[in-house]
Amino acid sequence: MDAVLEAVATTNPFDDDKLHEECGVFGIYGHDDASAHVALGLHALQHRGQAAAGVVSFDGAGFHSHRGLGHVADNFGDEETIKKLPGYAAIGHNRYATTGDVLLRNVQPLYADFAFGGLAVAHNGNLTNAVAVRKDLVRQGSLFQSTTDTEIIVHLIARSHAGNVIDRITDALRKVEGAYSLVALTQKKLIGVRDPFGVRPLVLGRLGDAWILTSETCALDIIGAELVRDIEPGEMVVVDGDGLRSLRPFDQVPPRPCVFEYIYFARPDSVIEGRSVYDARKRIGVELSRESGVEADVVVPVPDSGVPAAIGYAGAAGIPFELGIIRNHYVGRTFIEPTDSIRNLGVKLKHNANRVHIEGKRVILVDDSIVRGTTSRKIVEMVRAAGAREVHMRISSPPTTHSCFYGIDTPDREKLLAARYDTAEMAKIIGADSLAFISIDGLYRALGVAGRDPVRPGFCDACFTGDYPIGLIDHAAAERARGIHLVEAVAG
Repeated sequence: MDAVLEAVATTNPFDDDKLHEECGVFGIYGHDDASAHVALGLHALQHRGQAAAGVVSFDGAGFHSHRGLGHVADNFGDEETIKKLPGYAAIGHNRYATTGDVLLRNVQPLYADFAFGGLAVAHNGNLTNAVAVRKDLVRQGSLFQSTTDTEIIVHLIARSHAGNVIDRITDALRKVEGAYSLVALTQKKLIGVRDPFGVRPLVLGRLGDAWILTSETCALDIIGAELVRDIEPGEMVVVDGDGLRSLRPFDQVPPRPCVFEYIYFARPDSVIEGRSVYDARKRIGVELSRESGVEADVVVPVPDSGVPAAIGYAGAAGIPFELGIIRNHYVGRTFIEPTDSIRNLGVKLKHNANRVHIEGKRVILVDDSIVRGTTSRKIVEMVRAAGAREVHMRISSPPTTHSCFYGIDTPDREKLLAARYDTAEMAKIIGADSLAFISIDGLYRALGVAGRDPVRPGFCDACFTGDYPIGLIDHAAAERARGIHLVEAVAG
């Protein structure tokens, strides 16, 4: 336990201790200002990835590309850049690096020239057999230019003997396992595909005569487009001069969209599978209050992701809601070198207690998750230092006990606090008077389902249950290799 407390105390204060975003994609076909609309859409999707952004356009004569590290505004915030990306069709990507280093060569969309012409592709998700497929491709002579798993799809398309680009993409995707929502652009088509389980979101929109494919509805709102519908799991949509058509190239399986989109990842003003994310988070707070109520004077969200759930909790419990913690949105990882003296400031670099609404009170803190526990402990310490009489932590997700392999950047399982300790032990580690998580059935009830069906859950909730819907081929191989190395070390 002491080692855990020491690790909590020394963690870099610039690390958010959150499950990090996956990526965001946006594509448009049939608009004279395609690239400008893609840049705006990516801006709305900034929360899904802040490492890099890229746009590829097509103007009828050729492809044009611009990619860069950093935020969308850093790379596409000036008119001159947009002018260099002419065309009536374009796709774009925001990157958070779940695979591959943060290098320019890994920034998407990836572009390649094929026998049938040019193709650009942008991918949100993670392939669970990427290592195995990549090794096989390298043995066959493929030369990789990046370390991202998306390039595997490009090589598989190149090696396919299918007759046209749609069949080649289908052929390539049948050889990979994992979660993917991707958009691709050719000289004549905009293509969108969602994996058969539908783990990652993808929606279809319309702006006048233009068709749009993107990760979330908030990216439609920013350009004044209308939501047509969600792309269904296992569906491929093709947009060209003849309009839009839908294909079903993959075997049908029970859908398993990521439940964490509703808890944390998606922007609260988005709508996923017909559910308002904001309303879902409020209902989660209501269920959390019913399951784990405690006498208190004030409900305080850990900003910003804890706000909707805290509103729901406070309303159901009849306890006042207050912004008892204020977040500084303008402090980033590169603000100042985190020397020992700066480390001691801890979480205050990003959060500060609103003492007037905390001092002398019994406080319920509502947050979306506990990963390593580092931030939770700092928040509790800060609230106590502001004079709170009691501090009770309530979490709007079940305990995160397993790693994600489908596009969310989670620590190894041994670094997840809930994988090593029960709730009472975790409460002691973070310094709270009490700690409670929403139950898995409570989470499902908040999303309009009676409870979790263990046979057909309806969502991917593997980070809470260990029930992985897609085979973890690379992970299993790595575990086998680690086991062999351990046996050899012991034998040696």
